[in-house]
Amino acid sequence: MIRYIRRAAGLCFLLLIALLINAARVQLVASGSLDENPANRRTAIGRYEGPRGDILVGGRPVTGNEDTGQQLRFERTYPQGPLYAPVTGFSSQTYGTTLLENAEDTVLSGSDPLLTAFPFWNDVGGNRRSGGHVVTTIKPSMQEAAYRGLGGKRGAVAALEPSTGRILALVSSPSYDPGELSGTGMSTTYAWARLNAEYTQPMLNRAIRQTYPPGSAFKIVTAAAALDAGVVADVDAPTGTPDPYILPGTRTTLPNATKDCGNASLAYAIQWSCNTVMAAIGVKIGMAGMLDTVTKFGFNDRKLRIPSGVAPSNFDTRMTVDQLALSSIGQFNTTATPLQMAMVSAAVANGGDLKQPHLVERVTTPGGRTLSQTDQRSYHQAMNPSTARELQRLMVRVVEDGTGGKAAIKGAKVGGKTGTAQHGLGNSGTPYAWFISWAQKRGATQPAVAVAVVVEDATAVRGAISGGGSAGPIARAVMEAALRD
Repeated sequence: MIRYIRRAAGLCFLLLIALLINAARVQLVASGSLDENPANRRTAIGRYEGPRGDILVGGRPVTGNEDTGQQLRFERTYPQGPLYAPVTGFSSQTYGTTLLENAEDTVLSGSDPLLTAFPFWNDVGGNRRSGGHVVTTIKPSMQEAAYRGLGGKRGAVAALEPSTGRILALVSSPSYDPGELSGTGMSTTYAWARLNAEYTQPMLNRAIRQTYPPGSAFKIVTAAAALDAGVVADVDAPTGTPDPYILPGTRTTLPNATKDCGNASLAYAIQWSCNTVMAAIGVKIGMAGMLDTVTKFGFNDRKLRIPSGVAPSNFDTRMTVDQLALSSIGQFNTTATPLQMAMVSAAVANGGDLKQPHLVERVTTPGGRTLSQTDQRSYHQAMNPSTARELQRLMVRVVEDGTGGKAAIKGAKVGGKTGTAQHGLGNSGTPYAWFISWAQKRGATQPAVAVAVVVEDATAVRGAISGGGSAGPIARAVMEAALRD
């Protein structure tokens, strides 16, 4: 009898060992695949069993949570959804996360180990951490001014603090309410289908994820390259550029939208936006010189994050001479995000030192204790300080006695550059209206803000569309809000 008992005990021992080995296999080897299995609801249930941390603007949350009482208990809410959608993105139980909701998901969801003094204690105890908060750099008054200024037109606004790189406004229009996508029901499915079917693409973040031909606003980059390379030594001296100007190696004549561009100076070409002068200067700079400068401004950077990913702005690395001429006036294949063009203006305003743009000031615990803070750092020295000072003077002239008069602000020093970018087959599309600018209070030591505005569907007769007329007033409203704060 004892022998049989021993055999049974041995068999039980072997079964126990097998059970322990299988448990270890599940925990250490198969846990990842089990967590990712669509049939496993435990991860989703755990993710939404408590409220998500908030995204803050101006010290106040622009996100919230609703207790639904359902299995996936807490849904994300957005009290001012369309206004801040280009900043927050969405957090959806069905479609995942985007923008800041995605980039800072570990903090907001409470899964970041930094949110507890003992990083692995909650994992062992099975307790859920409370979500932390994300404090943004956005100024509410500027965000609202940009949103009102666009008024539902297709376009975008990006505004930076030149001395720090803080993003003060980030607006994309038309916008949408991220709260419509928060849940899991049929209403969420219908909202997703409707938003994706709209030709205006309201979920597209035009400020950082859409690139446009920058047109004449890009001439500031070409002017910086010319001054840094010594191609132009005196901005007020005649350049010897003929009008009409025939693109090198072709029979194509490059037109001007203004008069008296023949043999005009660089200063006059910036003030009144002469295509011929700037195209010829781009050819003189050459491919290597232009590439060096555009890279310093941020073009062709596929790693730029704010912390959300930014679509790379493009300047072709291989071109014929005539293509280089067109690229030097912001046409051909040259494209830029509004954020990129705000960076161009900010570099000029900050003496050539382009700061790394960032949208997050700091992240905190639920109680407000700072976990991490974004360091202010230089992105590139985009141009020599002397070049930046010269361009500041030229951009002020554009506003005070040039194409950018509608951006002028009483009692402030304002620099700007207009742009009207052709696009579409045979340039048949409605031109994009651009305006880049910066503003400085009288008596202040440095500019307070740099802005870029693009309007896709400017409401004017096609031939009358201009960056100064369509985008300039929007930029002025944003700059006025910055100077009031």
